Amino acid sequence: MKNIRNFCIIAHIDHGKSTLADRLLEYTNTISKREMQDQALDNMDLERERGITIKSHAIQMRYIHPANGEEYIFNLIDTPGHVDFSYEVSRSIAACEGALLLVDATQGIQAQTISNLYLAVDHNLEIIPIVNKVDMDSAMIEEVQDQIIDLIGCERGDIISASGRTGIGIAEILSAVVDRVPAPKGDPEAPLQTMIFDSMFNSYRGVIAYVRVMNGTIRKGDKIKFYNTGKEVFAEEVGSLKMGMVETQEIAAGNVGYIITGIKVSREIKVGDTITHIARPCETPVKGFEEVKPMVFAGVYPLDTDDFEDLRDSLEKLQLNDASLVFEPETSAALGFGFRCGFLGMLHLEIVQERLFREFDQDIITTVPNVPYYATNMKGERKMIHQPSDLYQARLHREYHETVYGQAGAASKTDLPHAYAPGNDFPHAARRNCVRFLRPAQVFHPRLCFFRLSFARLPGNRPRPPRYQTQWRTGGCTLRARSPLQG
Repeated sequence: MKNIRNFCIIAHIDHGKSTLADRLLEYTNTISKREMQDQALDNMDLERERGITIKSHAIQMRYIHPANGEEYIFNLIDTPGHVDFSYEVSRSIAACEGALLLVDATQGIQAQTISNLYLAVDHNLEIIPIVNKVDMDSAMIEEVQDQIIDLIGCERGDIISASGRTGIGIAEILSAVVDRVPAPKGDPEAPLQTMIFDSMFNSYRGVIAYVRVMNGTIRKGDKIKFYNTGKEVFAEEVGSLKMGMVETQEIAAGNVGYIITGIKVSREIKVGDTITHIARPCETPVKGFEEVKPMVFAGVYPLDTDDFEDLRDSLEKLQLNDASLVFEPETSAALGFGFRCGFLGMLHLEIVQERLFREFDQDIITTVPNVPYYATNMKGERKMIHQPSDLYQARLHREYHETVYGQAGAASKTDLPHAYAPGNDFPHAARRNCVRFLRPAQVFHPRLCFFRLSFARLPGNRPRPPRYQTQWRTGGCTLRARSPLQG
């Protein structure tokens, strides 16, 4: 185990992670030049078309250190850079002891660089800072090095200058991984304690779990169980992750690999769960990565209502490969049965839509995305609001009448100095604009959640055309304003 190194690459989007990973694969002869292509670890067409990494990818490399001649096993996990896929980064970090912090020499430290760095520091990973793209004419090597020193407090000599395009600094990076990244800790003879950090669904083999073995050893044919779900199965096949899956007889503590159990129901395996032996189980599960926190919600409905169950199965299988996707059943009066899905951002939403169409042949309708928030009524009751109809029917205190109706006039670009006074007549345009502004859930105030408008025909037999009156529900009274508007 002393010759194993587990590390990942973290950086801002488009700072050259995948290109650097390509050079590492070439230098260690993991992939031949004839088989080499750009973004070698990105195996989805969608990733190549957009030039971004969507999924983290694990691969095993073998490296001989020139200083001592010993062979080392490197388990590299290439991670996405876009903030919408930061959950992939958190899962990769949980399976590693070190991280290559990549910074573009032409752009310097960006937001996601800092965000990913904090994730790595929280997990006590050894950080190897690298300034990439030093061969570019616009490279600001010394300035970027100063930024890195201010950020992590390292020495200038600890920063490696590299170029994923030309191969500059690749040998230094590999040597630094051996010298700086600590070997994994664990006892191969202890009870099995294995963390699932990723998974995928294969139509023929079922669910394939990508795992990091913390303690113990898992062998082909072992009877195992999942700690949280309690599912008991046999390990039909175990192996290491290279350019493809390579079957082996066992995976020992400190290593990364895959397990095939033959499970065909995707909900029976959860990313972040712990695998252990039935005969000799571990006492506690592995503390995995942080829970996903969706930022954007949208409704996803099948184009044909008869495809609802197929869409459910597709979402469950996609969730295995993208654990940041969250969904629950939802019903719409217009679209029928569907799902309310949570995403980490708009790009994540777009990618999920495209993957459902390409990988699962699902024609779907997506509602307008929104961001949920919490609203608290005057009784202190807290409720999550997904759409305006979920709002409380609140009352507006009298002292805010003038302020709110003044806002109505400002929004309609009409001067309504006395619009809030009972008995005042509204001009035609003013009343129309005011009513349009004071729709439910359109006016917000520190003590206001909801306005309900109602229209009623004036009583009585009058010779002139009937008038309309508008009623505003307020604190303890009903405010009526008559209008000469006819029809």
